[in-house]
Amino acid sequence: MSTLLRPAARIAPSPDVLGRIGEDECNLAIWQRPAFADLAPLVAGTPDDLRFDCGLAGLPGLLRSGLVDHGFGGGNSLHEELVTDATLLATLFCKALGLERFELRLEVVRTDSCRKFHADYVSARLITTYVGEGTDWLDGADAARVAAGEEPQRINRMHPFDVGLFKGKLASDHPAIHRSPPIAGTGAARLLMVLNPAQKQFVDSGQSPVS
Repeated sequence: MSTLLRPAARIAPSPDVLGRIGEDECNLAIWQRPAFADLAPLVAGTPDDLRFDCGLAGLPGLLRSGLVDHGFGGGNSLHEELVTDATLLATLFCKALGLERFELRLEVVRTDSCRKFHADYVSARLITTYVGEGTDWLDGADAARVAAGEEPQRINRMHPFDVGLFKGKLASDHPAIHRSPPIAGTGAARLLMVLNPAQKQFVDSGQSPVS
């Protein structure tokens, strides 16, 4: 007798793992990587969230100007570190999903932005946390428990700078289930970058919560 298995996470210390998101058996691909810089100065003060649609060629210029216009700290050298990494991740994201355009969000989170476990209404979403705690996610068994109204037995958490490619509701009946780590009342701040497909058919027009 055959058993229908839920899709599972694929985790590796290589960016190649992100390409596995196209497999039916994979609903979350995580590239584990070390920190390349201290990006905490970016969130000094009160920078405004940044959001725009573009193709790969337009990303560096839009992000450079956006970091300045939206009040992100750290100076030009730190801004360039972020621009370089964002360009790399956007390139990998577009390759994995076959995209020409994408939406980039750079968000500073100081509250519990979305502490309930959920799936995104997209085909797939890339998330990396540069400052603060990474995104929480569940394996298949605990995702089923949450769907049944129960508490999860184990909550997994991405490390800062890890890159997660989360399959959403538009691509799977068993999308990746995740949430923002609860930080309300701690005084902590998180800086995360989110990439979504820009095409209307891949992402809803509303604000799908980020994690």
